[in-house]
Amino acid sequence: MSSDLRSEAPGTPVDGSRDGLHSELYRGVTDFAHDTPGWAHSLAEYGTEGGLLVLLALLAAACWRVRRAEPGVLARALLGGAAVAVAYGASEAVKLVVREERPCRAVAGAPAPIAPCPEPGDWSFPSNHATIAAAAAVAVVLVWRATAWLVLPLAVLTAFSRVFLGVHYPHDVAAGALLGAAAVLLVTRSAAGPATVLADRVRAGLGRAGPAS
Repeated sequence: MSSDLRSEAPGTPVDGSRDGLHSELYRGVTDFAHDTPGWAHSLAEYGTEGGLLVLLALLAAACWRVRRAEPGVLARALLGGAAVAVAYGASEAVKLVVREERPCRAVAGAPAPIAPCPEPGDWSFPSNHATIAAAAAVAVVLVWRATAWLVLPLAVLTAFSRVFLGVHYPHDVAAGALLGAAAVLLVTRSAAGPATVLADRVRAGLGRAGPAS
């Protein structure tokens, strides 16, 4: 399919050279995916969702771990969790603006996707999975640095699985990861002061209520 034909489809780029580069990268990854054994396909299919569940569980564990820490640390942990939701909402908003078609429908000559291609209208840019994975990983590292060796590679693998399975372009997951990381850093830094004051007041109130209960 030529770049001119691709440009007629809603949500696809009209710049043929740009689309060609992204399509070639997509074909390269999906060709590699189809050369891997079946167990790798199954691992990717389960891991694309399982990776998110593990990262979110680790974020919950990180918040629980610092529940008695100083208010600034507790505030950062709770803000990190809120920032993941903010990042997801932002990625959904961007999808509705950009309206990029999924590569499993838009790229000619690519192998069939390993995972089912999402329905039309479920736009490709950016990747929600990559957004959530990166946001959760950064949020965990901000309060539990010892887990960086685990959460950062897991976030990368979760994001990569979306291209491996054939449902996203590489630039979708790269943009999603940047969006997720940026959202966490922005939220945790911009709201750190008020959140710390609030955490301190709540903790003080609970401390006063303790002896009387």
